[in-house]
Order: sequence, then structure tokens, then C-alpha cells
Amino acid sequence: MKLGMFTSGYQYYPLEAAFQDAKRIGYDYIELWGGRPHAFPLDLKRGGIEAYELEAKELVCYAAGKMPVHVYTPEHNAYPYNYMIGDSSQRKEAVDYLKTAIEMGKEMGAEYTLISTGHAENTISRRQIQERLVETLRELAEYAQQLQEPVLLETLTHFETNVCTTANDLQEVLEMVDSPYLYGMCDVVVPSIEGESVMDYFMKLGDRCRHLHLVDCDGNSETHVIPGDGELPLPELLEEIQHFGYHDTATIELVTAYIREPYVYAKRAHDRVRQMLLEGKGGC
Repeated sequence: MKLGMFTSGYQYYPLEAAFQDAKRIGYDYIELWGGRPHAFPLDLKRGGIEAYELEAKELVCYAAGKMPVHVYTPEHNAYPYNYMIGDSSQRKEAVDYLKTAIEMGKEMGAEYTLISTGHAENTISRRQIQERLVETLRELAEYAQQLQEPVLLETLTHFETNVCTTANDLQEVLEMVDSPYLYGMCDVVVPSIEGESVMDYFMKLGDRCRHLHLVDCDGNSETHVIPGDGELPLPELLEEIQHFGYHDTATIELVTAYIREPYVYAKRAHDRVRQMLLEGKGGC
């Protein structure tokens, strides 16, 4: 299983620090957070992508190996870009923003661009929510197919959204959109909070589950903590995931809780997960 570093925790540092630290620690790839001051889609579109590419070319050759950007994850769903809330012009603006993100993901060579669903208004019906979601994802999937840049759809907890929170929700919307350029993924915190099994994602999505966010939690909130510091049985869970046949990518998604010392906690998280994989499989 390949392990990735999420760069959100480095937003108080130059982006190159994340690349250098990821390489030094031993991560296999970067999941690039698309928020200011780093890789915000609109900044990249205005010319920042050229500077990013030059920077990345220097950094990926750091030492003897490479540090590729495997997933591009633009910041969205809250203010001001949430395609699930507001009038048609607000939805269009959010969709246009994500189309730009998909375009930038393609330009930087990321294998996937990752999106999720914001919170819809409490006053609208489930049918209205589903119609808006499917309309939006079909439009984004069609654009992704034009660019040949696959999109990952992530579920979130009910603390964050009332749209797509379970494996069933994800399976249903993937079937309704029915695009070869839209896939699902699993953040292990989400099923833990929503009262289901992580393995439901793999069993229900099959080969359409293409990515994993690996982290720990307290069992009561969506707060992401370092693997081993929470309540999840991660060593056994990783063994089960690999036994099922999933050997692809897992980003250790540390976010703002560890922003003051990103290297220290990125290393601790990486080393713990590597050890879990070693103990579970006799090698990773």
C-alpha cells in the first residue's frame, strides 16, 4: 500500500517544505491541498501552475527518487464554493470553480482530482438534494472525461454534510451518474462516525473504490488525529483492507490540528502506519 502526505498541514510554510519533508520521511506521494497560499485552483489558472511545475520539477528530483502529486484536492464545500446550496448562479460558480480544479489537476499530472459534497439547505427535500447532486456530478464527470482526468468523490460525516455520508449514498450516486471518470473513496473516519463498517465501501463499490484517507478519530466527531492516538483498530483494519485485495493509495490526512509542527507529526503518523503494515503483512 502506498502512503501519501496531505499538504494542508503545511499552509504556514512554503510548499516546497512539504515535498522535501515527504521525501525525507519516506512517503510515496503527495496529496496536494488546493488552498491558499499554495495550490488554489484559481491562482494556478492565472499562471501559478507554471511556477508550481518548475518548483515541482526541482523537488521531485530531490535525493534519488521522485515525489509525485497523485491526488489534487481543492478546497471547497464551505464559503464561498458549495454546489449544494444557493441559487442556480451560485451553483454554476461552484461548478466552474471545480472544473478549473479538474483542469489544474490534469495539468499538474495528478492521477485524480478529489471532491466531496457540501451541506445542502435544511429546508429542501431529499429528492431536491438528489436532483441537484446528480445534475452537478454529471456535469463535472462529463468535463473530467473531456480532459481525461478522473474525479474521486469522498463521503463526509453528518457533521459536515447532509448529502452523501454513507457507502450506500456513494454507491447510489455513482450508479446514477454512471461515468467511467467518477470514482468513490473512503475516509475511515466517516463510516466510524456514521455507524457502518469501513469494509462496506470496498464490498459495495468494488473496483470503483480507488483511494483511501487513513487517520484516527475519537469515535464521536470528525476530528482527525494521528493513527494510534484515537479509538480505531487501525492495525487490524489495515490487515482486513489488504486481505480484501486493496493495495492502492492511502493518504494520511493530517489537517489543521497539527499545523504548528507538520514535519514532526507527519513523520510520527507515517512511521506508525508503516509499522502497522509490517506487522499485518510481514512487509509492506
